[in-house]
Amino acid sequence: MAQESPKNSAAEIPVTSNGEVDDSHEHGFNRDLKCSLPAGLGLSETQITSHGFDSTKEGVIEAGAFQGSPAPPLPSVMSPSRVAASRLAQQGSDLIVPAGGQRTQTKSGPVILADETKNPAMEKLELVRKWSLNTYKCTRQIISEKLGRGSRTVDLELEAQIDILRDNKKKYENILKLAQTLSTQLFQMVHTQRQLGDAFADLSLKSLELHEEFGYNADTQKLLAKNGETLLGAINFFIASVNTLVNKTIEDTLMTVKQYESARIEYDAYRTDLEELNLGPRDANTLPKIEQSQHLFQAHKEKYDKMRNDVSVKLKFLEENKVKVLHNQLVLFHNAIAAYFAGNQKQLEQTLKQFHIKLKTPGVDAPSWLEEQ
Repeated sequence: MAQESPKNSAAEIPVTSNGEVDDSHEHGFNRDLKCSLPAGLGLSETQITSHGFDSTKEGVIEAGAFQGSPAPPLPSVMSPSRVAASRLAQQGSDLIVPAGGQRTQTKSGPVILADETKNPAMEKLELVRKWSLNTYKCTRQIISEKLGRGSRTVDLELEAQIDILRDNKKKYENILKLAQTLSTQLFQMVHTQRQLGDAFADLSLKSLELHEEFGYNADTQKLLAKNGETLLGAINFFIASVNTLVNKTIEDTLMTVKQYESARIEYDAYRTDLEELNLGPRDANTLPKIEQSQHLFQAHKEKYDKMRNDVSVKLKFLEENKVKVLHNQLVLFHNAIAAYFAGNQKQLEQTLKQFHIKLKTPGVDAPSWLEEQ
C-alpha cells in the first residue's frame, strides 16, 4: 500500500450514496500521501481537505511556505475518483463554477431574459414598412377611382364649397394680375408726367416769350403726377390686401383641403380593404387580420371626420373674412379711381386718409428702426 502512488490511492476512495467520503479510509490515504511527499515538506505544513463534494473546496491541498531545499511544486488540485466524477456529472446541471474555482449550487428553473433596448434601425425599418404599405393601399385606391372600379366617399355640400373656392381663387388671381399691370403702367405714366413737368418748367425759365405757356403745362403735369402717385398708393394697397387674401388666407385653407382629401383617400382605401376581408372566409387565420383591419379603419375614419370638420370651419371663417376684406378694398379702389379721373384732389386724399394709407415720398428712403421707435 505504501509503494503505490497517491493517484492510485485517491482513485480507490469509496464514496457513499450521499457523496461523502468514508472516514475509515481517510487515515490510510493520509499515510500513503505522507510516504509520497519529499522529505523537505512536512505534513504539519500541509492541510488535506476530503469532505463531501457539496463543500466549497474538495480534494484541495493547501500548502504553506516551503523552508527546506527547493523541490518542484506539487499540483494543488487532486483528481477525483471515478465514482466522484460520475456524481459530479449528475450534479453538473445544478453547479456553477466561477473563475476562482469554487462551485456554487443553484436552483434550476425558468430563465428570464431582461428586455433588450429597441434597435433604432429596426424602428426605422418598421416605419418604412408601414409607410410602404399605406402608400400601396392609397395608390391602389386612386387608380381604382380613376378607372371607375372603386367607390369613394363624397360629401356633396363640402365638395361644392371647395369647388367654388378654387374657382374664386383663379378669378381673384386674374384680378390681382390685372391690378399689378395697371400699377406698373400708372407708375410709368406718373414718371413720364413728372419728367415732362420738369422739362416744361426748364423751358419756361429759358423762353421768355413762352414763359406763361410753359409754366401752365409744367404745373398741370406736376399736379397730374402728384395725383397719380396718390392713386398709385391706393392701387398698391389694394394689390397687397388681395395678394394676402389669395396667396395666404385662401392658400392656407386649400392646404387643409389637400390634407382632407388625403385623409379621405386613406379612409376609402382601408374601408375597401376591410370590405374585401369581410367578404372572405372567417377562420383562425383571417380573424386576426379582420380585427387589425377594423382597428386601422376606425383610426382613419376618425382622422377623416376630424379633417372634414376642420375644412368646414375654415371655409366658414374664410367666407366671412373674404367678404369683409374685399368690401373695403373694392370701396377704396372705386373711390380712388373716380376721384383721380374727376380731378378731385381733395376727395382722392380723403380716400387715402379713410383707409390709413401713407404715401412714400419719391427719393426718400424708408425710416430706420430707430426713427420708427
